[in-house]
Amino acid sequence: MADAPPPDLKSGAGKRRGGTSGKVADFRYKRPAQPEHKRRDARPGSIAPLPAAMRARGPRRQAYAALDLGTNNCRLLIARPSGENFTVIDAFSRVVRLGEGLAASGRLSDVAMDRALAALHVCAEKLRRRNVHLARSVATEACRRAANGERFIERVREETGIVLDIISAQEEARLAVLGCHILLEDGKGPAVIFDIGGGSTELVLIEPGGPVPRILDWMSVPWGVVSLTDSVQGPDGTAEGRAARYAAMRDIVDKSFAPFARRIASYRKARDGIRLLGTSGTVTTLASLHLELPQYDRRAVDGLIVPSASMRNISTRLSTMSEAERGTLPCIGDDRANLVVAGCAILESILDIWPARELAVADRGIREGILRSLIAADAEGERSRVQLQRSRHDIGEGPSA
Repeated sequence: MADAPPPDLKSGAGKRRGGTSGKVADFRYKRPAQPEHKRRDARPGSIAPLPAAMRARGPRRQAYAALDLGTNNCRLLIARPSGENFTVIDAFSRVVRLGEGLAASGRLSDVAMDRALAALHVCAEKLRRRNVHLARSVATEACRRAANGERFIERVREETGIVLDIISAQEEARLAVLGCHILLEDGKGPAVIFDIGGGSTELVLIEPGGPVPRILDWMSVPWGVVSLTDSVQGPDGTAEGRAARYAAMRDIVDKSFAPFARRIASYRKARDGIRLLGTSGTVTTLASLHLELPQYDRRAVDGLIVPSASMRNISTRLSTMSEAERGTLPCIGDDRANLVVAGCAILESILDIWPARELAVADRGIREGILRSLIAADAEGERSRVQLQRSRHDIGEGPSA
């Protein structure tokens, strides 16, 4: 994957791979207070300004939906345009562990598929109840890798009506950048945006400037919090065993990232400094621990700027604790206690590659990128329709049917 040409968000260049990637939308559902910390202004439920053509249409009731079925989580976001931004009107998130056991068997297990389907039934009901104008539903690394991934996609369609698009790693990286790049700190230096998922991690080097960044280079590796956890033998219960396991995780990820690290090495010397932005459960969890939050608060975390040294210290501390000890910490709990260590190992490897002094944290990504794509595509379609009507009127054909 690393040797594939990087996608260019401005031109749409880049060849997609994987499943049925390329569909624009699924029309199946078409129906008539924050802590004083350094942070970017990031209003919950909003994104970068919408296209002018969309804003010019005035108030609209249509909703747009984005569903992301990952290796560990199933997430849905439904929103309506609101001025220059959008307002979230419904959301859903559930840990489904779809990729559990995939590293060993190469297949999605029956139990994991049943968990995912239960969550997708909830999503389908929400989509039916909302006035959704356009929707896109995507599946990522677990379905890309599994021998029975395509069959599972067909089962989802049959049982829930949701048409999942297995997107390529390249498309996954593009959507993540599109969804969260506005949270980067202001500056002229180069930036890296990364997404630590359940089954893969995407790293993207972007060129600053313009409303949408241009991607200079990217890489996807098949190591996420689930796949890395499943691939490294569990600790023996001793401090030495936990340290050895963490070192093994770091070694695996370092070797996988090495080609990307060599390619972007020259950009680390930029005079204007380097910037780093992460989107994933790993970085939002560690940011919550940095803030010492009693429970997770998206408003406090999304857009937060954290010293990289603090994230490293927290990672080291978590790697030395037992799973039971991690489970007692606020914002981790039983769901993340086993997986967060793998996320920490991946994060520290990224900080080695791109040693920015600070890390911007995003609780947004693929779903928001999908929403922006849908809204922009809808606006472009509206512009084309209006231009066609004007052209026909000018030549005396009258309005189109």
